[in-house]
Amino acid sequence: MTKLSTAKAATNGMVDFMTTHSATAARARTGGPKDDGPKVLEHVMGWTLVMVIAMLVTQLGLL
Repeated sequence: MTKLSTAKAATNGMVDFMTTHSATAARARTGGPKDDGPKVLEHVMGWTLVMVIAMLVTQLGLL
């Protein structure tokens, strides 16, 4: 099956089925780096995780 544009998909009353790639591209995005959200909270939680891992590594003597 070849990929067709939507203009070419409907010809002579026949409709070509969407390929897997084009079907997933039509879905709405959920999550990811371009979403708006609490950026400060993300940074604080990220640095908290870094500090917890650093304390764990030093307490276990792995460094």
